[in-house]
Amino acid sequence: MTFTLFYDGSCPLCVAEMDQLRALNRAENLKFEDILAPDFKTRFPDIDPIEASNILHGKLSDGTLLLGLDVTHKAWSLVGKKRWIGLLRLPVIRWFADKAYLFFARNRYKISYLFTGRSKCEPCQNGVCTIADKKPTDNER
Repeated sequence: MTFTLFYDGSCPLCVAEMDQLRALNRAENLKFEDILAPDFKTRFPDIDPIEASNILHGKLSDGTLLLGLDVTHKAWSLVGKKRWIGLLRLPVIRWFADKAYLFFARNRYKISYLFTGRSKCEPCQNGVCTIADKKPTDNER
């Protein structure tokens, strides 16, 4: 089974999580696609990059689309780590967890700045995004 994650390659925390998943992707059943890639719309016409910017998207090999924390849960399950994320999908907790995720998604650049000192990553080079050590400009905050 292949699971494709569609992520924001300019978000430092998003990139950091994708890097963790890449490192654990020994079975190679995860694929990673930056929604900001120049050819994204051509390669994935069925995924709206604006909507994918609002909420994390993931697609199973059978075409089933997952959103938000369902994507996170599936990805970490496939690499056999962070099993506790499954608790966030329990009916009693799900509603609250989804609201918290949507808050994060809307504010990911500000939250990234708080945790990394960068609100956005440097442009990707050869499919690899890096978080530079320089301070962000006012336009990047």
